[in-house]
Amino acid sequence: MNFELVKVDTPSQARQFVEFPKSLYKKDENYIMPLDVDIENVFNQDYNAAFKTGDCQRWLLLQNGAVVGRIAAFYNDVEKTKIRTGACGFFECINNQDAANLLFDTAKDWLKSNNCSFMDGPINFGDRDSFWGLMVGGFASPSYRENYNFPYYQQLFENYGFQFEIGQTTSLINEKHFNFERFSKLASRVMSNPAYTFEFFKLSKIEKYAEDFVTIYNKAWAFHENFVPMTKEKILIRMKEMKPIVVEELNIFAYHNGKPVGFYLTVLDVNQIFKYVNGKMNLIGKLKFLYYKRFVKRIRGIVFGVVPELHNLGIEVALIMKFRESMIKNGRYEENELAWIGDFNPKMLSMFESMGANPIKRHITYRYNFN
Repeated sequence: MNFELVKVDTPSQARQFVEFPKSLYKKDENYIMPLDVDIENVFNQDYNAAFKTGDCQRWLLLQNGAVVGRIAAFYNDVEKTKIRTGACGFFECINNQDAANLLFDTAKDWLKSNNCSFMDGPINFGDRDSFWGLMVGGFASPSYRENYNFPYYQQLFENYGFQFEIGQTTSLINEKHFNFERFSKLASRVMSNPAYTFEFFKLSKIEKYAEDFVTIYNKAWAFHENFVPMTKEKILIRMKEMKPIVVEELNIFAYHNGKPVGFYLTVLDVNQIFKYVNGKMNLIGKLKFLYYKRFVKRIRGIVFGVVPELHNLGIEVALIMKFRESMIKNGRYEENELAWIGDFNPKMLSMFESMGANPIKRHITYRYNFN
């Protein structure tokens, strides 16, 4: 097929890597271009902390001089398990299995040369809350930093030999379908217990909430495979980045006898704005952001957790109820997207379903073993 593979080594090639999806999806009305800077920062060693424990490489696939595909490969050394995890991500390709196979082979060979024994994908070189998983269901417009792709990508991955690893469900809930009565008694019991207190996030106290987040996160997520502890420095960067899209009273922390034990954190679904900026957050993009921000009606839950020793005591429900109360009082937002809940967390999936949440999107994380 006369394909040419090019390693991304120059600024112009890096620009092509970012720009390629704009032409690939130009006829897809559902596609919303991620912000250029969000993609660029993934591969910026001065920004992305993942470079401290790993490395990455990018490639472009050309045909007759035009870009027809791209992929990135990366690995991380996980201190807890002493395993080097290999992965690929940011895969985009025309509907051609030979082209996809060449991209996958290239990522695989690079990972094997760096002593990896498997390749997960498509995932992010960094945190799970961004660019993670292949969309396989609910091909509506993506939310902020959520992977979106053509339906044919699933066959490209599976025909190559990728196997199912993790399923991820995103659900949507609104006040009309919220089963308030079913959970109000349990939530009230928790909220009336003086041992439990709840606080809304305050940007003026960002240092405090960064510390509380790290305490909760490192307990709640420690059981996950390849878990990497969160640091205050890392989460502070993310919190400061999200200042323009955070509604303080829609972000809640739970405490038990004064100690942080749970949180539910959300942001505006700003892709309702970014669909107008075409990836560019320049002066015109910023003006569009300020103008369209008033029309955003959806909140996106990005992380929800309770420390293991207090599971199943109603704190999860109380956090949701506190969020609901605040959302009603705020009055501006109509829907809450609950992103993404892994199949490894059936209790959370069951709770959201019981509350009246409707599954709207499905992503899969695949694994390709080299043996």
